[in-house]
Amino acid sequence: MAAETKSDIRHAAVTPDEAGNRLDRVLASHFGDLSRSRLKRLVEQGQVQLDGKPVSDPAFKVRSGQVFTVAVPPPESGAIEPQAMDLKILFEDAHLLVLDKPAGLVVHPAPGNPDRTLVNALIAHCGDSLVGIGGVKRPGIVHRLDKDTSGVMVIAKTDLAHRALSADFAARRITRAYQAIVWGVPTPKSGEIIGAIGRNPRDRKTMAVVANGKAAATRYQVLKNFGTAAALIECRLGSGRTHQIRVHLLTKGNPVLGDPVYKGRHIAARLAKLPAAAKAAAGGLGRQALHAYLLGFRHPATGEYREFKSALPSQITALLHKLEEI
Repeated sequence: MAAETKSDIRHAAVTPDEAGNRLDRVLASHFGDLSRSRLKRLVEQGQVQLDGKPVSDPAFKVRSGQVFTVAVPPPESGAIEPQAMDLKILFEDAHLLVLDKPAGLVVHPAPGNPDRTLVNALIAHCGDSLVGIGGVKRPGIVHRLDKDTSGVMVIAKTDLAHRALSADFAARRITRAYQAIVWGVPTPKSGEIIGAIGRNPRDRKTMAVVANGKAAATRYQVLKNFGTAAALIECRLGSGRTHQIRVHLLTKGNPVLGDPVYKGRHIAARLAKLPAAAKAAAGGLGRQALHAYLLGFRHPATGEYREFKSALPSQITALLHKLEEI
Protein backbone atom coordinates (compact mmCIF):
# COMPACT_ATOMS: atom_id res chain seq x y z
CA MET A 1 0.00 0.00 0.00
CA ALA A 2 1.32 3.44 -0.91
CA ALA A 3 2.24 5.67 2.02
CA GLU A 4 -0.31 8.33 2.83
CA THR A 5 0.81 11.80 1.86
CA LYS A 6 0.87 14.03 4.95
CA SER A 7 -0.20 17.65 5.21
CA ASP A 8 2.43 20.38 5.19
CA ILE A 9 2.41 21.69 8.80
CA ARG A 10 3.38 25.35 9.26
CA HIS A 11 3.45 27.78 12.18
CA ALA A 12 2.85 31.53 12.34
CA ALA A 13 3.65 33.58 15.44
CA VAL A 14 1.77 36.89 15.70
CA THR A 15 4.06 39.90 16.14
CA PRO A 16 3.05 42.98 18.19
CA ASP A 17 2.44 45.09 15.07
CA GLU A 18 0.08 42.43 13.70
CA ALA A 19 -2.18 42.41 16.77
CA GLY A 20 -5.81 43.23 15.99
CA ASN A 21 -5.60 42.22 12.31
CA ARG A 22 -7.67 39.52 10.59
CA LEU A 23 -6.33 35.99 10.83
CA ASP A 24 -6.36 35.36 7.06
CA ARG A 25 -4.48 38.62 6.42
CA VAL A 26 -1.81 37.79 8.99
CA LEU A 27 -1.36 34.27 7.64
CA ALA A 28 -0.99 35.65 4.12
CA SER A 29 1.83 37.91 5.31
CA HIS A 30 3.63 34.90 6.82
CA PHE A 31 3.17 32.50 3.90
CA GLY A 32 3.85 34.36 0.66
CA ASP A 33 3.52 31.22 -1.46
CA LEU A 34 -0.16 30.82 -0.49
CA SER A 35 -2.87 33.23 -1.62
CA ARG A 36 -5.11 34.88 0.94
CA SER A 37 -8.15 33.24 -0.63
CA ARG A 38 -6.55 29.81 -0.27
CA LEU A 39 -5.66 30.51 3.37
CA LYS A 40 -9.21 31.71 3.99
CA ARG A 41 -10.51 28.38 2.69
CA LEU A 42 -8.08 26.50 4.95
CA VAL A 43 -9.37 28.44 7.98
CA GLU A 44 -12.99 27.69 7.06
CA GLN A 45 -12.12 24.01 6.56
CA GLY A 46 -10.68 23.75 10.09
CA GLN A 47 -7.06 23.44 8.96
CA VAL A 48 -5.86 26.32 11.19
CA GLN A 49 -5.51 25.79 14.96
CA LEU A 50 -4.74 27.89 18.02
CA ASP A 51 -3.73 26.03 21.19
CA GLY A 52 -4.85 22.76 19.60
CA LYS A 53 -8.35 23.98 18.71
CA PRO A 54 -9.57 24.91 15.19
CA VAL A 55 -10.21 28.57 14.41
CA SER A 56 -12.84 28.65 11.65
CA ASP A 57 -13.38 32.40 11.26
CA PRO A 58 -11.01 34.08 8.75
CA ALA A 59 -11.88 37.48 10.31
CA PHE A 60 -10.74 36.35 13.78
CA LYS A 61 -8.77 39.19 15.41
CA VAL A 62 -5.34 37.94 16.41
CA ARG A 63 -3.35 38.90 19.53
CA SER A 64 0.38 39.37 19.93
CA GLY A 65 2.21 36.19 20.89
CA GLN A 66 -0.42 33.79 19.57
CA VAL A 67 0.99 30.92 17.49
CA PHE A 68 -1.24 29.44 14.80
CA THR A 69 -0.68 26.02 13.29
CA VAL A 70 -1.63 25.66 9.63
CA ALA A 71 -2.09 22.29 7.94
CA VAL A 72 -1.83 22.56 4.16
CA PRO A 73 -3.36 19.34 2.77
CA PRO A 74 -1.65 17.44 -0.05
CA PRO A 75 -2.89 18.16 -3.58
CA GLU A 76 -6.17 16.59 -4.64
CA SER A 77 -4.35 14.48 -7.23
CA GLY A 78 -7.54 12.72 -8.31
CA ALA A 79 -9.54 15.88 -8.94
CA ILE A 80 -8.43 16.16 -12.57
CA GLU A 81 -6.77 13.29 -14.39
CA PRO A 82 -3.32 14.02 -15.84
CA GLN A 83 -3.30 13.30 -19.56
CA ALA A 84 -0.05 13.72 -21.46
CA MET A 85 -0.24 15.72 -24.69
CA ASP A 86 2.28 17.46 -26.90
CA LEU A 87 2.48 21.07 -25.74
CA LYS A 88 4.27 23.79 -27.68
CA ILE A 89 6.00 25.54 -24.78
CA LEU A 90 7.58 28.89 -25.60
CA PHE A 91 9.04 29.56 -22.13
CA GLU A 92 9.07 27.88 -18.73
CA ASP A 93 10.64 28.46 -15.34
CA ALA A 94 9.73 27.70 -11.72
CA HIS A 95 7.02 30.38 -11.65
CA LEU A 96 5.14 30.12 -14.95
CA LEU A 97 5.06 28.73 -18.43
CA VAL A 98 4.02 30.26 -21.75
CA LEU A 99 2.60 28.05 -24.47
CA ASP A 100 1.09 28.21 -27.93
CA LYS A 101 -2.40 26.68 -27.70
CA PRO A 102 -3.68 24.97 -30.84
CA ALA A 103 -7.22 25.40 -32.13
CA GLY A 104 -9.56 22.64 -31.02
CA LEU A 105 -8.16 22.36 -27.50
CA VAL A 106 -10.50 23.29 -24.63
CA VAL A 107 -8.71 25.10 -21.79
CA HIS A 108 -10.32 23.44 -18.74
CA PRO A 109 -12.85 20.69 -17.99
CA ALA A 110 -16.49 21.71 -18.23
CA PRO A 111 -19.82 20.08 -19.06
CA GLY A 112 -19.43 18.47 -22.47
CA ASN A 113 -15.61 18.49 -22.19
CA PRO A 114 -14.75 16.49 -19.07
CA ASP A 115 -11.18 15.62 -20.10
CA ARG A 116 -8.49 15.92 -22.82
CA THR A 117 -8.27 19.61 -21.98
CA LEU A 118 -5.25 21.89 -21.60
CA VAL A 119 -5.55 21.58 -17.81
CA ASN A 120 -5.27 17.77 -18.05
CA ALA A 121 -2.13 18.19 -20.15
CA LEU A 122 -0.67 20.78 -17.76
CA ILE A 123 -1.12 18.52 -14.74
CA ALA A 124 0.62 15.72 -16.64
CA HIS A 125 3.47 18.10 -17.53
CA CYS A 126 3.88 19.87 -14.18
CA GLY A 127 2.82 17.13 -11.78
CA ASP A 128 1.00 17.62 -8.48
CA SER A 129 2.77 20.94 -7.87
CA LEU A 130 0.24 22.64 -10.15
CA VAL A 131 -2.87 21.14 -8.53
CA GLY A 132 -4.86 23.72 -6.58
CA ILE A 133 -2.97 26.76 -7.91
CA GLY A 134 -5.80 29.23 -8.48
CA GLY A 135 -8.48 26.60 -7.77
CA VAL A 136 -8.99 22.85 -8.03
CA LYS A 137 -10.96 22.90 -11.28
CA ARG A 138 -8.79 25.39 -13.17
CA PRO A 139 -5.27 24.98 -11.78
CA GLY A 140 -2.77 27.46 -13.16
CA ILE A 141 -5.28 29.15 -15.44
CA VAL A 142 -5.01 32.94 -15.43
CA HIS A 143 -6.88 33.66 -18.67
CA ARG A 144 -8.58 31.64 -21.40
CA LEU A 145 -8.80 31.30 -25.14
CA ASP A 146 -11.90 29.88 -26.82
CA LYS A 147 -11.66 26.27 -27.98
CA ASP A 148 -11.14 27.18 -31.64
CA THR A 149 -8.96 30.23 -31.00
CA SER A 150 -5.24 29.47 -31.11
CA GLY A 151 -2.32 31.39 -29.69
CA VAL A 152 -0.20 32.45 -26.72
CA MET A 153 -1.26 31.74 -23.14
CA VAL A 154 0.55 32.17 -19.81
CA ILE A 155 0.06 29.61 -17.04
CA ALA A 156 0.90 30.23 -13.36
CA LYS A 157 2.85 27.51 -11.56
CA THR A 158 2.71 29.07 -8.07
CA ASP A 159 0.09 30.88 -6.01
CA LEU A 160 2.28 33.99 -6.01
CA ALA A 161 2.48 34.00 -9.82
CA HIS A 162 -1.25 33.32 -10.15
CA ARG A 163 -2.12 36.17 -7.81
CA ALA A 164 0.22 38.66 -9.54
CA LEU A 165 -0.75 37.76 -13.09
CA SER A 166 -4.47 37.74 -12.26
CA ALA A 167 -4.13 41.24 -10.81
CA ASP A 168 -2.30 42.45 -13.92
CA PHE A 169 -4.98 41.01 -16.21
CA ALA A 170 -7.72 42.62 -14.11
CA ALA A 171 -5.92 46.00 -14.20
CA ARG A 172 -5.29 45.76 -18.00
CA ARG A 173 -1.52 45.82 -17.51
CA ILE A 174 -1.13 42.91 -19.95
CA THR A 175 -0.33 43.42 -23.65
CA ARG A 176 -2.56 41.20 -25.82
CA ALA A 177 -2.94 41.32 -29.58
CA TYR A 178 -4.88 39.09 -31.94
CA GLN A 179 -5.00 38.66 -35.71
CA ALA A 180 -8.19 37.66 -37.50
CA ILE A 181 -9.54 37.27 -40.99
CA VAL A 182 -12.98 38.88 -41.19
CA TRP A 183 -15.70 39.09 -43.80
CA GLY A 184 -15.71 42.44 -45.57
CA VAL A 185 -13.40 45.35 -44.80
CA PRO A 186 -14.10 47.27 -41.55
CA THR A 187 -14.63 51.00 -41.97
CA PRO A 188 -12.87 53.07 -40.93
CA LYS A 189 -9.75 50.96 -41.33
CA SER A 190 -8.76 51.57 -37.71
CA GLY A 191 -10.94 52.37 -34.76
CA GLU A 192 -12.56 51.13 -31.58
CA ILE A 193 -15.67 49.02 -31.12
CA ILE A 194 -17.47 49.80 -27.87
CA GLY A 195 -20.42 47.79 -26.62
CA ALA A 196 -21.37 46.19 -23.30
CA ILE A 197 -21.30 42.39 -23.49
CA GLY A 198 -23.57 39.98 -21.62
CA ARG A 199 -25.63 36.84 -22.09
CA ASN A 200 -27.70 36.83 -25.27
CA PRO A 201 -31.35 37.04 -24.12
CA ARG A 202 -32.36 35.01 -27.20
CA ASP A 203 -29.77 32.27 -26.62
CA ARG A 204 -28.24 31.98 -23.14
CA LYS A 205 -25.37 29.86 -24.48
CA THR A 206 -23.99 32.80 -26.45
CA MET A 207 -22.94 36.37 -25.73
CA ALA A 208 -24.18 39.60 -27.30
CA VAL A 209 -23.96 43.38 -27.03
CA VAL A 210 -26.69 44.17 -24.51
CA ALA A 211 -27.66 47.23 -22.49
CA ASN A 212 -27.08 45.56 -19.12
CA GLY A 213 -23.80 43.86 -20.05
CA LYS A 214 -20.26 44.56 -18.87
CA ALA A 215 -18.40 47.43 -20.53
CA ALA A 216 -16.12 46.26 -23.33
CA ALA A 217 -13.86 47.91 -25.90
CA THR A 218 -11.93 46.39 -28.81
CA ARG A 219 -9.40 48.38 -30.84
CA TYR A 220 -8.83 47.16 -34.40
CA GLN A 221 -6.70 47.97 -37.42
CA VAL A 222 -6.92 46.61 -40.96
CA LEU A 223 -3.57 45.09 -41.91
CA LYS A 224 -4.55 44.00 -45.42
CA ASN A 225 -7.75 43.82 -47.41
CA PHE A 226 -8.64 41.34 -50.13
CA GLY A 227 -10.80 43.42 -52.42
CA THR A 228 -14.01 44.04 -50.54
CA ALA A 229 -14.50 40.36 -49.69
CA ALA A 230 -12.35 40.00 -46.59
CA ALA A 231 -9.56 41.56 -44.53
CA LEU A 232 -6.75 40.60 -42.19
CA ILE A 233 -7.01 42.72 -39.05
CA GLU A 234 -5.29 43.16 -35.69
CA CYS A 235 -7.34 43.50 -32.51
CA ARG A 236 -6.25 44.71 -29.06
CA LEU A 237 -8.44 44.41 -26.02
CA GLY A 238 -9.43 47.24 -23.74
CA SER A 239 -11.35 44.69 -21.65
CA GLY A 240 -11.53 40.93 -21.40
CA ARG A 241 -15.10 39.73 -21.82
CA THR A 242 -16.19 36.26 -22.93
CA HIS A 243 -16.11 35.99 -26.76
CA GLN A 244 -15.45 39.75 -26.89
CA ILE A 245 -13.63 40.03 -30.23
CA ARG A 246 -16.04 37.68 -31.99
CA VAL A 247 -19.13 39.47 -30.65
CA HIS A 248 -17.81 42.96 -31.38
CA LEU A 249 -16.79 42.09 -34.94
CA LEU A 250 -20.16 40.49 -35.59
CA THR A 251 -21.88 43.62 -34.29
CA LYS A 252 -19.78 45.76 -36.64
CA GLY A 253 -20.81 43.59 -39.58
CA ASN A 254 -17.42 41.94 -40.05
CA PRO A 255 -17.67 38.49 -38.42
CA VAL A 256 -14.62 36.25 -38.18
CA LEU A 257 -14.29 33.75 -41.04
CA GLY A 258 -15.03 30.21 -39.92
CA ASP A 259 -16.81 31.23 -36.73
CA PRO A 260 -19.62 28.68 -36.30
CA VAL A 261 -21.50 30.72 -33.68
CA TYR A 262 -21.02 34.43 -34.38
CA LYS A 263 -21.11 34.09 -38.16
CA GLY A 264 -23.77 36.62 -39.07
CA ARG A 265 -26.00 36.43 -42.09
CA HIS A 266 -25.38 35.85 -45.77
CA ILE A 267 -22.36 33.55 -45.29
CA ALA A 268 -23.39 31.38 -48.23
CA ALA A 269 -23.66 34.45 -50.45
CA ARG A 270 -20.27 35.72 -49.29
CA LEU A 271 -18.65 32.35 -49.94
CA ALA A 272 -20.20 32.20 -53.42
CA LYS A 273 -18.48 35.46 -54.40
CA LEU A 274 -14.99 34.11 -53.65
CA PRO A 275 -12.77 32.54 -56.33
CA ALA A 276 -12.95 28.74 -56.33
CA ALA A 277 -9.66 28.19 -54.46
CA ALA A 278 -10.43 30.79 -51.79
CA LYS A 279 -13.97 29.47 -51.47
CA ALA A 280 -12.67 25.95 -50.85
CA ALA A 281 -10.10 27.18 -48.31
CA ALA A 282 -12.66 29.29 -46.43
CA GLY A 283 -15.32 26.59 -46.49
CA GLY A 284 -12.92 23.94 -45.24
CA LEU A 285 -11.17 26.03 -42.60
CA GLY A 286 -12.66 23.97 -39.76
CA ARG A 287 -12.04 26.68 -37.18
CA GLN A 288 -12.46 30.40 -36.65
CA ALA A 289 -9.71 32.51 -38.20
CA LEU A 290 -8.73 34.13 -34.89
CA HIS A 291 -5.25 33.84 -33.38
CA ALA A 292 -3.74 35.36 -30.22
CA TYR A 293 -0.35 36.17 -31.68
CA LEU A 294 1.18 38.40 -28.98
CA LEU A 295 1.24 38.37 -25.17
CA GLY A 296 3.35 40.63 -22.98
CA PHE A 297 3.54 40.90 -19.19
CA ARG A 298 5.86 41.62 -16.28
CA HIS A 299 7.30 38.47 -14.78
CA PRO A 300 5.71 38.14 -11.32
CA ALA A 301 9.00 37.13 -9.66
CA THR A 302 11.59 39.25 -11.48
CA GLY A 303 9.54 42.24 -12.61
CA GLU A 304 11.10 41.94 -16.08
CA TYR A 305 8.79 42.69 -19.00
CA ARG A 306 8.57 39.67 -21.30
CA GLU A 307 6.83 39.47 -24.65
CA PHE A 308 5.99 36.34 -26.62
CA LYS A 309 4.73 35.93 -30.19
CA SER A 310 3.21 33.10 -32.18
CA ALA A 311 3.08 32.88 -35.97
CA LEU A 312 -0.28 32.40 -37.66
CA PRO A 313 -1.19 28.68 -37.89
CA SER A 314 -0.94 26.91 -41.22
CA GLN A 315 -4.74 26.75 -41.71
CA ILE A 316 -4.98 30.54 -41.54
CA THR A 317 -1.89 31.23 -43.66
CA ALA A 318 -3.17 28.83 -46.33
CA LEU A 319 -6.44 30.77 -46.46
CA LEU A 320 -4.53 34.07 -46.69
CA HIS A 321 -2.57 32.80 -49.71
CA LYS A 322 -5.82 31.94 -51.50
CA LEU A 323 -7.42 35.27 -50.61
CA GLU A 324 -4.40 37.10 -52.06
CA GLU A 325 -5.47 35.83 -55.47
CA ILE A 326 -8.59 38.01 -55.35
